[in-house]
Amino acid sequence: MDQVTSIKEIAQMCGVSVSTVSRVLNGKSYVKEDTRNKVMEAVEKSGFRPNLLARSLKKGNAKTICLMLPTFGNLIFPEILRGVNSIATQNGYTAFFNITDEHPGSEEMAYNEMRNLQVAGFIICSAIGDENPIYRIREDGVPLVLVNRFQKEDISRLSTVSVDNYRVGYVSTQYLIRSGRKRIAIACGDTELYLYTERLRGYCDALRDAGRKVDEALILQEPAEGHDGFYDMTKKIMLSENPPDAFFATADPKAFVIMRALHDLKLQIPHDVSVVGVDNVELASYMEPPLTTVGQPLNRMGEEAMRMLLDQIEYKKQYGELPPPENRVLNFDLIVRKSTE
Repeated sequence: MDQVTSIKEIAQMCGVSVSTVSRVLNGKSYVKEDTRNKVMEAVEKSGFRPNLLARSLKKGNAKTICLMLPTFGNLIFPEILRGVNSIATQNGYTAFFNITDEHPGSEEMAYNEMRNLQVAGFIICSAIGDENPIYRIREDGVPLVLVNRFQKEDISRLSTVSVDNYRVGYVSTQYLIRSGRKRIAIACGDTELYLYTERLRGYCDALRDAGRKVDEALILQEPAEGHDGFYDMTKKIMLSENPPDAFFATADPKAFVIMRALHDLKLQIPHDVSVVGVDNVELASYMEPPLTTVGQPLNRMGEEAMRMLLDQIEYKKQYGELPPPENRVLNFDLIVRKSTE
């Protein structure tokens, strides 16, 4: 498919109005969910880059910010966008976003383009990769906040907002242990991302603190094909000589794939196998059975990131430099549903 370059083309593809597409792209809540999903799918498949909209802005408009997202394929990012946009709008700012497709080079390209338009600051859910171009943003004196995705070394150098991902892993595993589960497997995301490293560390420590050994055979690492690869991995481990009786999936989409594999094996959830996820995306409550999951405050993450960015903008106006980095850690909830007992 040729790359789409305008909102009008996206609207024509989806059979909706230009204003509807605009509301979706800016995270407005008053759009039907099926319409929102249709627009997001069209954006993902068409290669549309919403940051191109910024070219219509007057150069020098300092009431705009740029939000960089790695993908729209992950359901957490539209919620973060919605939170960012809510606080931005309340304060007279316009939030544009750019999809990096998990390429750090795309972050660098977007930064250069948006800096030419003199945006006031950046909120970034960072791409996977060792070479991180985002340090130059702060070195250039530009307000910057990382939300949800960042590396361990970023915490001392840049402002961040997230949950305590170590505690997410620990609490989820501890809950399964206390529920009487004996062999708990983990479906772990790409450990190039610090958040998954921490969730894995929490899982391991919860087992050790309960007097259990960490069994490497129960640590399922995300394969190259992404979370869909957990389908075959789940089937294989469940057909092994000593299968697990519970899964801790480090993100809800991984849990959905695991549950599908368990259903196809004619296993009963949670009687035979319990499943816990992380994120509490909307689909989690509609699964059969509804998924027990860690509820990340995704909307609030976006709101807090935007508030932190506004604080940096005002501080720089007053003192001529950026404030010291700030790291905000938000609370989370374990939402118990029927995929566990």
